[in-house]
Amino acid sequence: MKNVHFDTSAVHAGGHASVKSVSKVKPLYQTSAFSFSDLDDLEDYFRGKNDFLYTRMNNPNQDDFAKGVAELEQAPAGVVTSSGMSAILVGILAVVQSGDHIIACEDLYGGTYKLLSDELKSFGVETSFVSFSDAHDIEKNIKPNTKLIYSESVTNPLLRVEDLSGLVTLAKKHGITTMIDNTFATPYVLQPYTQGIDLIVHSATKYLNGHSDVTAGVVVGREDLIANAKSKMIHLGCNLGPFDAWLASRGLKTLSVRMERHLTNARELARQLKDTKGIKTVYYPEFVSEKGNGAIVTIELDDKSDVHTFFKSLDWVHIVPTLAGVETTVSYPLGTSHRALPIEVSEKLGIHKNVIRISVGIEDKEDICSVFKTAAGKALGL
Repeated sequence: MKNVHFDTSAVHAGGHASVKSVSKVKPLYQTSAFSFSDLDDLEDYFRGKNDFLYTRMNNPNQDDFAKGVAELEQAPAGVVTSSGMSAILVGILAVVQSGDHIIACEDLYGGTYKLLSDELKSFGVETSFVSFSDAHDIEKNIKPNTKLIYSESVTNPLLRVEDLSGLVTLAKKHGITTMIDNTFATPYVLQPYTQGIDLIVHSATKYLNGHSDVTAGVVVGREDLIANAKSKMIHLGCNLGPFDAWLASRGLKTLSVRMERHLTNARELARQLKDTKGIKTVYYPEFVSEKGNGAIVTIELDDKSDVHTFFKSLDWVHIVPTLAGVETTVSYPLGTSHRALPIEVSEKLGIHKNVIRISVGIEDKEDICSVFKTAAGKALGL
């Protein structure tokens, strides 16, 4: 810059340097906004000729991650958000408004249950929580104002596998939109959009990123619904920051290799724990897809076992209120993920003090099995 004072030069030093070489990976666009050369250039954004204006609305890193997840789910479009909960929120609000009715499976993640039962209720959206084990129970709860059927492909924490084709058949019969949380299965195992589900949501904090260093969400699906969800994301301020989007995109590149190890380890852990003293029940799906059955194993300790001793005996396995990092971790659903559920609902679902959710990591499978078998023995006093 010429003919300016030092203070001005310092602010603008370097400017916007031209890069002739192409970066091997997507650069990080750590900016709150994008510049325009003149008013015509600015107006071109609103004519659809320029892609980016303001990071709350869109950003190359956000778009990169959204497109990546949509491609893996074989869906036409997607939008990323600041968390899994905000992705669930904007996905739901893309479909319903005040006066509408939702049917949701009763065995939901506790945060989703609270969103539907309390927060959306205060805005005039009614939800019926129903056992999805029988399609007749779902159908008899359909009302003239029912706009959405919501479930999880593999439920949290007891790992019931949803009948997606059955939901699609029922929803189409009544003209109702479907939405599935596919966080536990991931698109590596299951792609609900290919089975006719309209919207698929992920807590990208979990397997999509995979390294426990990002909080993010993503919803993919029908283009018209994603356009609505994106509008909600923008106006409710649920955008994901560029750096988190960049990290999540980086994590997505290794989803396949991580999940392969996760699934192998989880299958072996479930097999060994079924014959372990002190463990009453092992919850692990029999079949989710030909790829595998997921990386979560949930156990119920024997009534004679001491749950506090179990947790204290886990050696290198940490207690955390989340899942899906490369490290094996455990959580306590009654005290964390499902703490918000009314006690009568928890009891009905079988989520009680002896239920423990294991997020199986990518360590050596024999080390994983050994630490849990040892803890189960100590909890039983062996």
